[in-house]
Amino acid sequence: MEGTKPVNKKLAAALSGGAVLAVALTGCSSGDKGNPKLDAWAKQVCDAVPAQDAKIKAANAAITKTASDTTNPPETIQKTDSQAFQDMSDGYKALATAINNAGAPPGVDDGAKRQKDAVKNLNDLSAAYADLKKKVDRLDTKNQGKFATGLHDIATQMTDLQKQSQSGTAALKNLEQGDVKEAIAKQASCKKVSTSASASASATSS
Repeated sequence: MEGTKPVNKKLAAALSGGAVLAVALTGCSSGDKGNPKLDAWAKQVCDAVPAQDAKIKAANAAITKTASDTTNPPETIQKTDSQAFQDMSDGYKALATAINNAGAPPGVDDGAKRQKDAVKNLNDLSAAYADLKKKVDRLDTKNQGKFATGLHDIATQMTDLQKQSQSGTAALKNLEQGDVKEAIAKQASCKKVSTSASASASATSS
């Protein structure tokens, strides 16, 4: 599988930034008692985060693992990548739904706009990964040359998606400003994801 090795690794490298979005909803609490209504809103959002964060990270890990094994045939790469893109699409969609269902953060200036921006960005990402799944499903696994070319095109699209991921992260960070950040930081579910993210970052840098 010489033809697919470089592009599959490129795809894995492009995916490496994909899990940052789910963990954007974290923060440090000052211990302020805050607004009970806003705390309830934050709990509703945060309770949806750990499962989706885990799903997105697992999808990243699956593609990276498949890319690192140079003996994998096209069928295995296709099946793994297809499932990973589906999981990412589902993960971002679920996060968007959780934030949408929670409504605008109560008592927050510009809260409705910030919430809508975050929902739109997450839904756009979900749609983009769903599109990637369709493309990987259409790859010709019987023709190594065509498969490698198709995988290269998907890896290129993944690189472009990183900019979209950055926009999504920015939208979540914007939603999380001020009192919202305080409320989110107090939620056990978001603390759990923040701790996991810190541990992963330490392991990666060591």
